[in-house]
Amino acid sequence: MADAHLPTAEVSATARRHFIGGAWQPAASGETFPTYTPATGEVLAEVAAGDTDDVERAVRAARAAFEDGAWPRLSARERGRLLYRIADALEANADALARLETLNNGKPLREARAFDLAGTVECFRYYAGWADKLDGEVLAVPGPYFTYTRREPLGVCGQIIPWNFPLQMAAWKVAPALACGNTVVLKPAEQTPLTALELARLAQEAGLPDGVLNVVTGFGETAGAALVRHPDVDKIAFTGSTAVGKTIQREAAATLKRVSLELGGKSPNIVLADADLDAAARGATAAIFYNTGQACTAGSRLLVQRKVHDELVEKLVARAAGMRPGDPLDPKTRMGPLVSQEQLERVLGYVQAGKDEGAELLTGGDQPEVNGRRGYFLNPTIFAGVRPEMTIAREEIFGPVLGVLPFHDLDEALHLAHQTEYGLAAAVWTRDVTKAHRVAHALRAGTVWVNMYHTLDTGAPFGGYRQSGYGRELGKHALELYTQVKTVWVNLS
Repeated sequence: MADAHLPTAEVSATARRHFIGGAWQPAASGETFPTYTPATGEVLAEVAAGDTDDVERAVRAARAAFEDGAWPRLSARERGRLLYRIADALEANADALARLETLNNGKPLREARAFDLAGTVECFRYYAGWADKLDGEVLAVPGPYFTYTRREPLGVCGQIIPWNFPLQMAAWKVAPALACGNTVVLKPAEQTPLTALELARLAQEAGLPDGVLNVVTGFGETAGAALVRHPDVDKIAFTGSTAVGKTIQREAAATLKRVSLELGGKSPNIVLADADLDAAARGATAAIFYNTGQACTAGSRLLVQRKVHDELVEKLVARAAGMRPGDPLDPKTRMGPLVSQEQLERVLGYVQAGKDEGAELLTGGDQPEVNGRRGYFLNPTIFAGVRPEMTIAREEIFGPVLGVLPFHDLDEALHLAHQTEYGLAAAVWTRDVTKAHRVAHALRAGTVWVNMYHTLDTGAPFGGYRQSGYGRELGKHALELYTQVKTVWVNLS
């Protein structure tokens, strides 16, 4: 088992190389690019700049491992034991991995450790348990036939993950794919590649055969695009923006590979007049400011019944005032920086759009200094007087910016909730159980929370409606993304 700390020199060295076929390999071009620490803007490491040649090597290694290596010879139960060992290795290194995640992503260390790493370990253990339970069935067909089905792996899976929950998103995709017997080429986000490389290292130490998990770092336009277009990739799993998801779907059509997409959101968070307003204020704060608003499920549209609008907004502004961003390595910090200068500028552009279009800026919208440095920090931001046609009410901001929209009655709330192209998540706050279920059933979203927000579990399916994508990750439903069904007919006459 790996030591319970990351060997710093090895992290620095491996960051410059891809992990392909069980070996650390430089980019075919020899090129690297910098990855930063968002709290200071300083370069954290140089990373291999993957392109078509690197993806070709990785896919070739994954195909060989799927067809001819040790992987297809392992029993399902042995695969499960390997996943358990990977989970153990991640758990043993959880403190150091959380620190690396915080350095590369900017999220508070306490959240990286308590949520991201705990969820990553749990995900590998959950799917380890599924590995030997992928059952087929015997079919009662007419005639002298013995007919049954087998659930089999797809083959080589290309997986492209985002930067907001880097290691946890890798686990959501890698763990079920491996449990089902596939091999993987993982392309982490260019902003946050370091923990994906560590996952590969720990998986190898746990005994995962060479070529089963490959990690190619690089940009979406080069490494990501090459993975999507590669004719020997059987499936693409992508989490990211809706715009990129549409491009992936178009490109994947040329080779008819399977695709699953977990895309953007503009989630409505509905507060009815009979709600517990203190609980709703706490929930609405977490819904938009958790992970600095960089969550696809972020409750960025707060719909509040007019009777309680002013009271709730007052509570929210007071809570936001106490949530100043800080050094993410400080255990007391609850809000870190945005992930990059590019993302900071994007969010600031939305803040300006809100002002220009007439929304009332109640708090935030400015950049604080933390430890005497700017970094990519932004104070929690709340707009009131938001109208549904405004840019900040329609587009996914992916930052700590909340828009508050008032409504008169439940019908108007549902109408406002559905004035979006997305359908990833939603929430309702009420003491009335009848209204709670009515709203939950009416909302067109893949996840609906009642009197809570942001709660997920490895055993519960997650995914979107409409332009938030298709396919369900987590739970047993994720197994459908990484298997196909074969029917076998045996003539008994």
